[in-house]
Amino acid sequence: MKYVILLLSLSIVMNTSAQQLNKKIMDPHRNQEILINLSTRPVLMEFPGFKERYDLEYTNYKTDTVTLIAIKPLMKDKKVTLVMGTWCGDSKLQVPHFYKIIDDLSIPEKDITLICVDGTKKAENGLVDKLNIERVPTLIIYENGKELGRIVESPKISLEKDLLEILSKK
Repeated sequence: MKYVILLLSLSIVMNTSAQQLNKKIMDPHRNQEILINLSTRPVLMEFPGFKERYDLEYTNYKTDTVTLIAIKPLMKDKKVTLVMGTWCGDSKLQVPHFYKIIDDLSIPEKDITLICVDGTKKAENGLVDKLNIERVPTLIIYENGKELGRIVESPKISLEKDLLEILSKK
């Protein structure tokens, strides 16, 4: 049994390490260079075609501070997976807003997993296959590895209020 667990662990590590962080490819579906797979915020913020909109949206977004006060204690021990496309208009709008909220809440970057997908909403090596991504951006909130809820493409009310609704569910 230990041998099987060791092999499984080794396989997971090898698969994860095979995925280049901040990988850029030419997306044939969008005919443009995109980020794919696991990415980091600093690279995203400087990515051509994304940077200009990121800078504008982040700077101009005014967070709902009253709702953030209610969200802050509820974010303890939560993890977030953000699946987006550098080619996607909704991602260019919502992702900077999300990061402004994260910054205002002082959520550590280690609690955020950023995954970029291509024009078919896929990443390499099945990275998002089990996440049921139909539209981007998709923001998924987890507690102890269990999905609590998600915001898909754009919020129903606002990112802050939608987050509060997800975090307030019992």
